[in-house]
Amino acid sequence: MIRKAAMEDADLIEEAYNEHFQYEQDHTAFTVFKKGVYPTKADAEKAIKAGTMYVYEENESIAGSMILDKTQPGEYSDIVWKSGFSEDQVMVIHLLMVRPGMSNRGIASSLIRFAIAFARNNHSKALRLDTGSQNIPAVSLYQKHGFEIIAKAPKKVGNVIAHKNHLYLEKKL
Repeated sequence: MIRKAAMEDADLIEEAYNEHFQYEQDHTAFTVFKKGVYPTKADAEKAIKAGTMYVYEENESIAGSMILDKTQPGEYSDIVWKSGFSEDQVMVIHLLMVRPGMSNRGIASSLIRFAIAFARNNHSKALRLDTGSQNIPAVSLYQKHGFEIIAKAPKKVGNVIAHKNHLYLEKKL
């Protein structure tokens, strides 16, 4: 079930983030996330307070989460978006993450479909997101759902982690 996160979910979201950090330490790292830097429990709490954090809950556990809002990171203004829509016509997916122990079960796809429907229901004309070019699984997943790579440019992930080869994607709705 996908629902808006509540403050009591913050510990479970942090648990999922920590599982992600451990997985990337033990296996291949596809993200540039850093434990204690980004994402953190404080990032989750900020999004929960803003009413923009959504979770995929299964068996009383947070299997995945994402932030969904109309806030475009500063770097987005440097991108020549194909659609040319104004900021108020665009919804943005931030920090979509699935717990590694629950991957390959369609959870990320469910979160993306939810975001697409949510954006359409809120009169958005496009859905945007960004991810590292090295995150092949994420890039493939987003393209499978109709997102198009618009640009490759630098970004400060979470406003704190510099990354040179970041991809900016968009899906017209």
